Amino acid sequence: MRRKNKITLIVVLVLAILAGNLSYPDYFNKGVDFLNNKFKTGLPYFWEVPFRLGLDLRGGVHLEYEADLNNVKENERAGAMEALRDVIERRINIYGVSEPLIQIQGQNRLVVELPGVKDVSQAIEWIGQTPWLEFREEMTREEKMQYIDVMSQEDIDQLLKIINEKAGKEIKKEEILDYIYLPLFKPTELNGSYLEKAQIVFDQTTNRPEIQLIFNKEGIDLFAKITERNIQKPLAIFLDGMSIVDTDGDGKITGNDLYAPVVQDKISAGKAVISGQMTLDKAKEITQRLNSGALPVNIGSPVSQRVIGPTLGEKSLQQSLKAGIIGFLAVISFMIILFRIPGFLASIALIIYITLTVALFKLIPVTLTLPGIAGFILSVGMAVDANILIFSRMREELKQSRGYLYAIEEGFKRAWPAIRDGNLVTILVGFILFAFGSGFVQGFALTLIIGNVISVLSAVFVTQNFLRLFSGDKSKRWLWLWK
Repeated sequence: MRRKNKITLIVVLVLAILAGNLSYPDYFNKGVDFLNNKFKTGLPYFWEVPFRLGLDLRGGVHLEYEADLNNVKENERAGAMEALRDVIERRINIYGVSEPLIQIQGQNRLVVELPGVKDVSQAIEWIGQTPWLEFREEMTREEKMQYIDVMSQEDIDQLLKIINEKAGKEIKKEEILDYIYLPLFKPTELNGSYLEKAQIVFDQTTNRPEIQLIFNKEGIDLFAKITERNIQKPLAIFLDGMSIVDTDGDGKITGNDLYAPVVQDKISAGKAVISGQMTLDKAKEITQRLNSGALPVNIGSPVSQRVIGPTLGEKSLQQSLKAGIIGFLAVISFMIILFRIPGFLASIALIIYITLTVALFKLIPVTLTLPGIAGFILSVGMAVDANILIFSRMREELKQSRGYLYAIEEGFKRAWPAIRDGNLVTILVGFILFAFGSGFVQGFALTLIIGNVISVLSAVFVTQNFLRLFSGDKSKRWLWLWK
């Protein structure tokens, strides 16, 4: 049994050394530099994996958006939000923002966290550049009148002013539909979530660049239905709430620009073309934006935004590390004073536990936030609690003049139900927090779960094998150090 204990401890120590170098490779790499310089060797550096720090430790931009789901069916809203999150994540990744956090909160709220980004306006611009593509069909006369009825007086006055200039006379609100120079459109069920890809093509007659939109299977069916019911009617293509084509050739995209080709027949091929007064550079820009992801729903401007400076994040990190080190030293001192040699062995096991857990945080990787660090420190407390239960049971056996090895086995046997149940309840609570929480709550739950799982393994394999290694007869003179 002692030989088996030694093999187990050797494996654990090797893993701990590897995990320690993974957690903090600076000392190992400095040693490699020394050997390479002195003996001209070509030893490689240890694998360097950076910690993934959250917004509160690294600094960055926090944005919250509310998606407009009014035109999305109830049973499709969850899917639309998932698609929205994926598209924004792809867009942000194009700009090289490392480790962005994009998550859905509630039914229609989207939270975007961009660590390391200092300029909030730049962040909003990145997200705003993600195109929101939609196809709109012309309203009926009744729908147009309803639309005008709910317009603000300011918008109506502006519309009347434009119509009066075009008509050359005063027009009343009731006559707007007879003189309106642009048709009014309503959204259809076809939008950017059904776009498979966009590509540049050239008109065979004019050689002007055009943008061809190719839809996926669902989009093909929708496009066929929409074109079938709109034969000899205009079908407008909108990007970010307006036409993207400079149809009047003035070099600007304004309200006068509308690309709404008249549907001649049902289109079953699943392809649409955006054309007009468009330069090749403009076509490339629009195509790139469409291929990076068209937003399935509109999100508008952020409803909440804040910037966390890197100085504040670094200060928070230093304070949390300082608190963790002080707490760890206090725990070790308590263990050694109260339990003496078993407490010392448990402290070594605790160091191995921390090393393995921190290395695992890097490998998964876990985004470390202040609540996440708190969850990890709490799991350290649970690991200490397991050792206290074991040692207390061992003391009871040793006070009854039982043999040391018997006391170890019986101590673990009697303490295990309490260790198992306590950690299991904590882990289950962690899963509940992770499943139903969001943001920092999930970070706290994840580190708590990982820490508790590793703490149980540490108590069972590391501490127990350390104690078994000293299972020989104890001199009565030094027996007090063990109990």
